[in-house]
Amino acid sequence: MKSILVVCEGNICRSPMAEGLLADSLPGVKLHSAGLGAVLGSPADEMALQLMAQRGIDIGAHRARQITRQMCLEADIVFVMEREQRQRLEKTYPEACGRIFRLGEPMDLDIPDPYRKPASAFRTALSIIDDGIGHWVQRIRRL
Repeated sequence: MKSILVVCEGNICRSPMAEGLLADSLPGVKLHSAGLGAVLGSPADEMALQLMAQRGIDIGAHRARQITRQMCLEADIVFVMEREQRQRLEKTYPEACGRIFRLGEPMDLDIPDPYRKPASAFRTALSIIDDGIGHWVQRIRRL
């Protein structure tokens, strides 16, 4: 496993947090994140920055990017937050089928978008992201 792409909607809340946690758990793996409807060039949401800082992870350099075909093709695995996002990606980039997975799949959960919601919504999303990453990292390390 050399490259992982994490995708959410705007690329300012869920995917930057997941990217930061994965980078912390999988040193040496190339990590990227992007959005299906990215808020191009925007930094990570302030609450995402705070929650990651509490864990000692700095995502301050993050800037939102729009997903591209090239990103999907270059990634060994693509993580999405919701079942519907997986379906959209598989339809848009059929050549990436088989490499696109829901981050919350091990718990059969979508990760709700906390954008413009209270801190509790961010903590809930981060908790599911954390659980999903815990499962996936174990599997990735066995490869």
